[in-house]
Amino acid sequence: MTLQLTCHKPGLGYGVSNKIMFAAATLVLVLGLRLSANGQTSSQDDAVVKEFESRVTKYLEVRKKEAGTAPRPTNSPEKIVESREDLAGKVQGFRSDAKQGDIFAPEIAKYFRRQIAATLAGPQGHKIRASLRHAEPVHALSLQVNQTYPKGLPLQSTPPTLLLNLPTLPKDLEYRIIGHNLVLHDLAPSIIVDFVPNALPPAKE
Repeated sequence: MTLQLTCHKPGLGYGVSNKIMFAAATLVLVLGLRLSANGQTSSQDDAVVKEFESRVTKYLEVRKKEAGTAPRPTNSPEKIVESREDLAGKVQGFRSDAKQGDIFAPEIAKYFRRQIAATLAGPQGHKIRASLRHAEPVHALSLQVNQTYPKGLPLQSTPPTLLLNLPTLPKDLEYRIIGHNLVLHDLAPSIIVDFVPNALPPAKE
């Protein structure tokens, strides 16, 4: 009996060792796959952001060529309104066939929704929603690409914490939140360049 026990102990130890090695190898494989997936997602996101920035740059180049740049500063409110309306008319003219998705293509819109959802799910999410509720009185508004920013609708500032995870825009453009939509707003002509419908997910009860 003693001899048999002595013979089995090494075999038992060898089996346990194999199990540990197998578990370790499995863990390394899983972690490797996760890192690979994360790296692939990051690479895909970079490509999406690059495409978005390319579309924004192209829009501004065409806008400045076809409609001009922002009017010179003036102390006359009448001249400001006149210059803005003139520039807006030119933009609407050369973009007469503009439609939703020209800038925010499906994959780009999907990326923005994901980034916004992640921010709202974070520690500052409650404060961001509270800020939007306080500053945004309009909940149902039909938006159209290439229309001027709705008159009477306050140009509320988008919470900085919400902008942290979004691509940086050129100084001529800005993000605006109208209802649950993310709007790309051209400041000089006050034109809605494009928007992401339902960019903000519903608040959890």
